[in-house]
Amino acid sequence: MHIEKAEIIATLRSRGLHARADWVDRQLPRLVDTYKNDSLLRTLDIDPAAMSPVEVASQQG
Repeated sequence: MHIEKAEIIATLRSRGLHARADWVDRQLPRLVDTYKNDSLLRTLDIDPAAMSPVEVASQQG
């Protein structure tokens, strides 16, 4: 599942974690793969299930 980086940033900012939000903005792509970034999301106390999933088109050629 993928979620929008902007939603993660908004959640962090709503908690007053502006420095973490800035770091996430610099380090993560626009669409965040929740499987690959599971540990980071847990560290940030972000629940992917509470976020809106984003459909990602397959990159098959």
